[in-house]
Amino acid sequence: MLRIGIIGLGFMGMTHFEAARRLKGARVAAFATRDPKKLAGDWTSIQGNFGPRGERIDLKKLKVTPYADHRELIADPQIDLVDVCLPNDQHEQVVCEALKAGKHVLVEKPIAVDLKAADRMVAAAAKVRRMLLVAHVLPFFPEFKYVVETVRSGRFGKLRAAHFRRVICTPDWSSDMADLAKTGGPGVDLHIHDTHFISHLCGVPQAVHTRGIVENGWGQHLETQYLYKDTGLAVSCTSGGVAAKGLAFAHGFEIYLEKATLLYDFNTLGGQPVMNRPLTLVTNDGKATQPTLKAGTEWCAAFTAELQTAVAGLVNNEAPPLLSGELARDALKLCHLEVKSALTGKVVAVR
Repeated sequence: MLRIGIIGLGFMGMTHFEAARRLKGARVAAFATRDPKKLAGDWTSIQGNFGPRGERIDLKKLKVTPYADHRELIADPQIDLVDVCLPNDQHEQVVCEALKAGKHVLVEKPIAVDLKAADRMVAAAAKVRRMLLVAHVLPFFPEFKYVVETVRSGRFGKLRAAHFRRVICTPDWSSDMADLAKTGGPGVDLHIHDTHFISHLCGVPQAVHTRGIVENGWGQHLETQYLYKDTGLAVSCTSGGVAAKGLAFAHGFEIYLEKATLLYDFNTLGGQPVMNRPLTLVTNDGKATQPTLKAGTEWCAAFTAELQTAVAGLVNNEAPPLLSGELARDALKLCHLEVKSALTGKVVAVR
């Protein structure tokens, strides 16, 4: 049984804790937070932009050790995987501390805010020969997983074009979200879901061409074309955090294959979930069907699948490509280059 230690008990730390309850071959054995109430099991103050509020947790019943100092958790010889769920700008220090201590590490996305920090983290993992895994959860959602499986199967022919959309209103559910230097703003914290998925599906592009809204050097809204060696492949994305407050969240895609089109469009409008278009497969025989998806019913099911993949990587001693630190670093690089393109109005090469 692998033992996981979570550092950081905000909403994402709680999400990982809940998701890990359903893991096979692993469990959360410890967590670290400086909050006295959370250390005592009172998580009722935790709230995110999806999922339920925190509850009161019986730590003794669950056999979970609380630590007020994350360094004590890292030093715990029983912990096999350190799961870092701290604010974005704090990732590098704690990840490198855990790697230096000989631990494998899973860190929430984005890998970092600063690209040089991401480079240092990847290098630190390579130096000590430990896994640095980055928790990009989007590929584990059933609609997005279906896209990858369908494109790679080749059953509907070659991928010809793809457009992705991910927008939110200006985030105000956390004071840290207002500090762009801590989060990277929507152009990093939100949009990196897209750059990671696009790189996973299509490969890292050769260049980007972006128009958008940039404030104090950080992307607020970006409209990007991803340029590949194959000039017959058209890939684009709309992503940002400038929507009116009634549009709290929206994401979806249009995927164009030679013999089929995949459509998906979900929104949170006026505080209510609205499925404008569930995953739909449109084929050349004129039919439009909704594929059967394999998905858990729990609100954190995709995170359970993500964590299970990390556990399998440790068991098999092979880093899962979907959680690759290098891929996460490259996704961060795209976010920064898109801002550069938006500021200069020029195509920017991905070196």
